[in-house]
Amino acid sequence: MLLAPALKSGDTIGIFTPSSPAHVSFRERYLNGQQTLRNLGFNVTEGELTVTGLEQGYRSGTPRARAAELMALFRNPDVKAIMSTIGGANSSSLLPYLDFDEIRANPKVFCGYSDVTALHMAIWSQTGLSTFYGPAVVPSLGEFPTGFEYTCESFLDATMRHRAGQRLIQPPVSWSNQAPKFGDANASDPAARIWQDNKGLQTLLPGKISAPIVCANLNTLIAVAGTPYFPRLTGHILMIEEMWAPFSRYERNLRQLQLMGVFDEIAGLIVGKPEIVDFERAPFSTEALLLEILGDVQYPVAYNGDFGHTHPMITLAQGAQISLNAEIEDASITVLAPMVA
Repeated sequence: MLLAPALKSGDTIGIFTPSSPAHVSFRERYLNGQQTLRNLGFNVTEGELTVTGLEQGYRSGTPRARAAELMALFRNPDVKAIMSTIGGANSSSLLPYLDFDEIRANPKVFCGYSDVTALHMAIWSQTGLSTFYGPAVVPSLGEFPTGFEYTCESFLDATMRHRAGQRLIQPPVSWSNQAPKFGDANASDPAARIWQDNKGLQTLLPGKISAPIVCANLNTLIAVAGTPYFPRLTGHILMIEEMWAPFSRYERNLRQLQLMGVFDEIAGLIVGKPEIVDFERAPFSTEALLLEILGDVQYPVAYNGDFGHTHPMITLAQGAQISLNAEIEDASITVLAPMVA
């Protein structure tokens, strides 16, 4: 495993747009996300495609142009971290055009979530570089007035502050999946967001395990199944999260992993809160659906995690050594070693 160098105040973060052109569609929120990064002490530069403000409807540019933007940021020695504008639906189109040897030769913090999972899995499987499943500029840092505080603090803990020893991850006190759409007139009003008390990580199947973790959006992980970019998961703790989880599709995607043998290979499972759940009239819970598919596995399983599409979110790195303690109702995660060099 290859660790990125730790960030420090004054470092430059490069922004790239691998799929949806949110920097164009939600300009005010995008600019606010940039300012949040500056408020955290970083300099900001935009990738050569993002800075043009051009787009092609559902995507920011051709696959070659998007890949070239990302590779230029990896090659730029002044850029110490790379963060996605947002996710989307086709980050996987970049994969044939990436130079993984160059990425490995220029390790740096790489951060994003959701559809960016395709890039996480490709970089992790092809280079061994530990990338960060964490915030994106528009949805996470663009929240008015200054991004989600917990999200920012978790990102700084993962990429800067945790330099020795172990670190217990404390869940956020409250969480939200309800807010105006980015383009609504009151989308910049923090009071318009609905918050709920947070139970934190909960035990579904008991146990305790220490192992490396792989973090992924479930829908996008399925999209790279059967390709050279699907990660090796034997002996790992798998963390999966989803944005939209109608039960029919949620069951299909979970069953796909089961049929692939993933749930027989892993050492533990953590399931994040979906942003939107649609039970589709099903008379059973998310927990019951998980148990139905997992069967009689003998490792710890926790759910209700704050990773991904609900806010705020925890930042974790691919391959990070963690301890999952699900021996009581309230499960917990301890990071056993720093996630940066």
